[in-house]
Parts: sequence; structure tokens; C-alpha cells
Amino acid sequence: MRALVASEKSAIRVEDVLEVHPGSRKAANLTISRLHRKGWLQRLRRGLYAIIPLEASTPHPAVEDAWPLAMELFSPCYISGWSAAEHWDLTEQIFNGISLVSTHPQRSAEQTIAGIEFRVRTMARDRMFGTEKVWFSSQRVNVADPHRLLVDILDMPSFGGGARHTIDVVGAYWKSPHRNPAKLLEYALRYKRGTVFKRLGFTAELFEAAPDDWLGQCREHMSSGITRLDPSGPDKGRIVTRWRLKINVPLPVQQ
Repeated sequence: MRALVASEKSAIRVEDVLEVHPGSRKAANLTISRLHRKGWLQRLRRGLYAIIPLEASTPHPAVEDAWPLAMELFSPCYISGWSAAEHWDLTEQIFNGISLVSTHPQRSAEQTIAGIEFRVRTMARDRMFGTEKVWFSSQRVNVADPHRLLVDILDMPSFGGGARHTIDVVGAYWKSPHRNPAKLLEYALRYKRGTVFKRLGFTAELFEAAPDDWLGQCREHMSSGITRLDPSGPDKGRIVTRWRLKINVPLPVQQ
């Protein structure tokens, strides 16, 4: 058990037991089963366990290093949405769950594992770009960089904590040191979603953040038809024909 703890892994599989105690898979599975029965390991899902800290007051404590655990549970994946907004200091709002993008289809977008709420969005491998590596001790976590974060939440505002919060995050981005119009447009072009260009151009104009030629490229790549600013909001509101958007959420008051 000491060797497993020393490995600093957020989750334990039979391969990890074999690494510290070489032998047969059957013997390793028996070891995991015994540690689980004795209360040393918490079952996360089939074949995956977390080490229960000695100071834990319950046999089912929440895992402290939730981001590395997410990498184990949903890999290949990266942290995005409201969680990445918190990481890059683009919001002061605190969310209970962890939002991430994975290439693996999920039975449910919302899952609770080891007391941690995960919001998982599934995406094709060719759209898995624009991430940075963050280290938690010896464990690597992939996080959407600020520009990729904006593309993700403008494509799906609920992933950013709702349309109203997403607009606040976008506004914070344009005022932050992360601001990079060229990189943001590059990502949007690579992502290839016409609705993203609608929300991207509209919000950039709202915050007076981009020049006309940049906004012109957004308009050039918009999809046809009218799109709701908040896809999950009511189907009513004024229409901004310039961006083919129905404004169905309150907008921030500009200072």
C-alpha cells in the first residue's frame, strides 16, 4: 500500500499494482479486492479505484485532486468550460462541478463520481486542440488555453455556466492579459462552426474589442439563419441582423 501511495496517482488500476508488485493479473486483482474490502481503496468505476486518505472520516470521501482524477476517468480529455475560466481568472464565480471535454461518448453528460460532479462534453478528436499542460505534483492535466476556452463556451454557453455568465467571461477575456484576437480567430476558423462566429463577433463588438477587418472575417464565416444567443433560453428577443442573432438574455451594461 505504501508503494501505491508514494506513486501519487489519483486513481489506481491493476497495472499500477503490477508496476509496484510484479506478478500475475489475477494476483493483482486479488490485492485490489482485498484493499477495497479493508477500506483502503474507494471504487470509482469498474477497474478504477482511488486511495482513501488516512484522515478520511468516511469510507467514501471526495477525491482531493479532482482534475488529475478527471484525466484518469475521461482521457483523452481536457478541462474547459467554467472550470478553465476559474483557472485563468476570467471569473470570480465558484462552481461545484468540473467541466471537461472528452473524445469518449458518455451515457450522461452529468456524472457524480467519488462525490465529485463532472460535466462532460463529447467532441471529435480533430477538434481537440488549443490546450496547455498544468502539473499537480507529478500528474499532468490538460486545460483549454484562454482562447480555446472562449471557442468552447461560445459554441455551447451552458458549458460556460450559462449564456449570461459566458458573456461575462468573454468580457473578462478581452480586458485580460490573455487577450489575443489573432489566436482567437485562428481557433474559431479551425473549429469551423458558423454559430461560434456569430456569438464571437457579436460579443467582440459588444465589448468594442476588435477592429472592423477582424469582425468582417467573423461575418464572412457565419452560418445562415437566426441563432439564439442562449440556445437553452426562450425563443424571443430582438434580432441583431448584422450577426443573425436573437438576443434572448440580458446584456451587461457597458461602463
